[in-house]
Amino acid sequence: MESLSDLLKRMPISAMNEQAAAKSLEIAEDPLITKWRKAYPFIQDYDLKLNMNRFYQYVIEHNNCNHCPGLELCPNDYKGHYSLLTADFVQEKAMIYDQKVSCKKYITKQTQDAIHSRIHSFYVDDRALSVGYSAEEIMDRDVERIESFDKISSYIEITKEEGLQRNGLYLVGSFGTGKTFLMCYLLHELAKTGLTGAIIYMPDFSEDLKAMFGEPQKLKETIDLLKDTDLLIFDDIGAENMNPWLRDHVMGTILNYRMNRKPTFFTSNYELDALEKHFSFTSKDGEEEFKGQRIMDRIRPFVELVHVKGYNKRGNKKA
Repeated sequence: MESLSDLLKRMPISAMNEQAAAKSLEIAEDPLITKWRKAYPFIQDYDLKLNMNRFYQYVIEHNNCNHCPGLELCPNDYKGHYSLLTADFVQEKAMIYDQKVSCKKYITKQTQDAIHSRIHSFYVDDRALSVGYSAEEIMDRDVERIESFDKISSYIEITKEEGLQRNGLYLVGSFGTGKTFLMCYLLHELAKTGLTGAIIYMPDFSEDLKAMFGEPQKLKETIDLLKDTDLLIFDDIGAENMNPWLRDHVMGTILNYRMNRKPTFFTSNYELDALEKHFSFTSKDGEEEFKGQRIMDRIRPFVELVHVKGYNKRGNKKA
């Protein structure tokens, strides 16, 4: 942004003097400055003239904010900030101070960025995590979801009041009823309190793990992150291509570490008994009932079952 002095320097001296006087008068009579001077009645015209460049920027930036084009297109010197002028009377002398203040849009973005930085997403659309929704909006989209939403809301409130819980939730329902959406809502709301979280879309995650065989350090870092994050969500569990290594050495390790420490959440089309059968069979080793039961012993006692009802929202903009 060009300052008043820079603007005037580009003019001939005679024109500059004339324009300077006109611009100074215009700024002095601006409603914003008139209001400001009422708050600091000890400010004289001389003080105003002496600090005219500050007042010029103050007016320009506030006008920019009143006609805000959006944070990305902010024309102020410091994007997302505006000038704030204050004054004091010190030893019989008026002192005027200016500082840069963050606007509401900038603060909102910083808050959202901080929330988003606490959440790791594995193969889940980040857009579902970057937007917060009101309770009314969620229930209006599908009234059949109210009962399950109430349980999730209660869980959020209990966590806010008591801190991180040891047990999580198991959301089960038909295709497209919004289970992932509800879990993203939970993550977003609790990330506001400072908790970290991760959500994993299991079908893609199970396939990508194969590529990590050749990257042991990356594999270790991924498993450690999932063990240590405050809130962990296995999304669409039961839809993955199960193999013994994924079941016993990845999920088993993560769940064994988290039980009685940190909550783990699940979304699935499978009821718990059906999920146990899924874990009991692998394409490599066939039926292994004991190992299916073993992994379920690390899930079933540590979740509350929540049935999610409603219509299939896949392909519907109202998710």
